[in-house]
Amino acid sequence: MIELKNMNFAYSKKKKIFEDLSLTIEGGHIYGLLGKNGAGKTTLLKLMTGLRFPQSGSSTVFGIDTKKRSVKMLEEIYFLPEEIWLPDVQVDGYLKMYANSYPKFDHELFKRCLTEFEINPEDKMKKMSFGQRKKVAISFALSTQCKILIMDEPTNGLDIPSKGQFRKLAAEVISDDRCIILSTHQVRDLESLIDTVIILDESRILLNNTIEQICNKLLFKTLMTLEGQNDVIYSEFTPRGFLAVTPNMNGMDSKVDLEVLFNMTTQNPNLIKQMFNH
Repeated sequence: MIELKNMNFAYSKKKKIFEDLSLTIEGGHIYGLLGKNGAGKTTLLKLMTGLRFPQSGSSTVFGIDTKKRSVKMLEEIYFLPEEIWLPDVQVDGYLKMYANSYPKFDHELFKRCLTEFEINPEDKMKKMSFGQRKKVAISFALSTQCKILIMDEPTNGLDIPSKGQFRKLAAEVISDDRCIILSTHQVRDLESLIDTVIILDESRILLNNTIEQICNKLLFKTLMTLEGQNDVIYSEFTPRGFLAVTPNMNGMDSKVDLEVLFNMTTQNPNLIKQMFNH
């Protein structure tokens, strides 16, 4: 679906963001793009969508150069930025203004999303809170039925019930010929939704693997003490004990802790590269 090949991008000669970066995004997955502030996550999303252009290398969507921003590409890709702007109209008015740009827009799904989020379609968006406007923007994004849906920090501004509703709705719209890319710092909000993890650090992709692949290699567990635990390759102390990671030598099941995985990956990139052959 999306393919970046040997891509280079810089804002200036002194500020290189990506150098010889390659990445493939496939259908049927919900990707979690994780990285520190300034790692280049938002820039990477913009390069994928044709909002920024690489200096060299290539960025293609469905085999189409994103620089061309062709109608065929734009009809099938939707980017929801972290900072949203919505016009001073009723929700229904917004729908009339923009829904026609997306041939497969699902009006019934949009209504259901608004109902889930408890948004009145007759309300003016100027009078809404930031969280309510975010719910409208998310509802519209999900309803476009685009094959590629990219969201930058989608849960920012949402209350706890709304985060659960978002996870439910996003899980419902994914299919084999669609993908969702979620860039986030709020990993706990989206941990149960993400099935493939991309970790970006210092302009490099340190990890790009499915949750299943990660579970096959790593075992996540909580230990009361590290004494005698010679196989621990990473740990964090918490009031509940040590959150520890060991090689998964016996094919045991565990739940991936994305926060622990991120910290381990950024602190031990060479180990991750060795374990996952990147």
